[in-house]
Amino acid sequence: MSEKVIVNTKKISGKKLVLRIIVVAILLIFAFLLLTPLIWMMLGAFKSDAEVLSYPPKFFPVANHFADNWKHVQSTIDMWKLILNTSIYAIGTTIPAMFVNSLAAYAFARFNFRGKNVIFILFLATMMIPFQVIMVPLYLEVYSLHWLNTYWGLIIPKIASAYWIFLCRANFEQLPKDLEEAARIDGMGEFGIYLHIMIPLIKPAMVTVFLLSINNCWNDLLWPLIVASKTNMRTLSNGLAMFIGDRTDDYSLAFTAAAVSMIPMLILYLFFQKYFVAGQATSGIKG
Repeated sequence: MSEKVIVNTKKISGKKLVLRIIVVAILLIFAFLLLTPLIWMMLGAFKSDAEVLSYPPKFFPVANHFADNWKHVQSTIDMWKLILNTSIYAIGTTIPAMFVNSLAAYAFARFNFRGKNVIFILFLATMMIPFQVIMVPLYLEVYSLHWLNTYWGLIIPKIASAYWIFLCRANFEQLPKDLEEAARIDGMGEFGIYLHIMIPLIKPAMVTVFLLSINNCWNDLLWPLIVASKTNMRTLSNGLAMFIGDRTDDYSLAFTAAAVSMIPMLILYLFFQKYFVAGQATSGIKG
């Protein structure tokens, strides 16, 4: 009897091993498909234009042309000014967004007031409206406020986000009511409860908002293109678009500039990826 049990367990473990190998193989294939364009772009930064456009294509560069490409990039666009503008846009949008959206989410999650659910549904409904629909009214507002070609015009319209409110609200709802009730008994005000008790407990969600908001602003092309038309106000996405157009096709320079512009986002993700994964995984769980 015991020998049969051992045989059955071996068969089961063998089936699990085969299943795991299949799953890992499928995941590796998908990972390769997702990472290939990124790797191709990074390797393109070390190629010349002739190598990039060669047929059949060569995956690895024959020689290192990164230094020459970088010199040409700097002579074509003011890369450091673009990075500065993009950093101000990204950080200036993200820090207020973390505060404003989490504060709204805290009100939706922990307070009871008339029309709360209706207002929240209306907020969520805005997620279904494409940005192209509202960009003209937003542009008219920015124009009337004389914010064209200013950081205010870039930052203010991008702070509020229904998705950030939804994400933070889902995390706030998981926290037990006893925490805030005990704090109120001790004499702490509502803002103190929000800032000193609730926010530290949803750190993964706040890191997720931080990473996604900075990434969205860092890669944003359309809104800066509309609001910041002057050369000294351009962001990285606008600057990189100058290498590929009707009259110019400098693929190696575009790859070089894009590879350099990606480094800050990769570093941020590497440092905060465990919080990012935790925040995304628990955003829809209500316990």
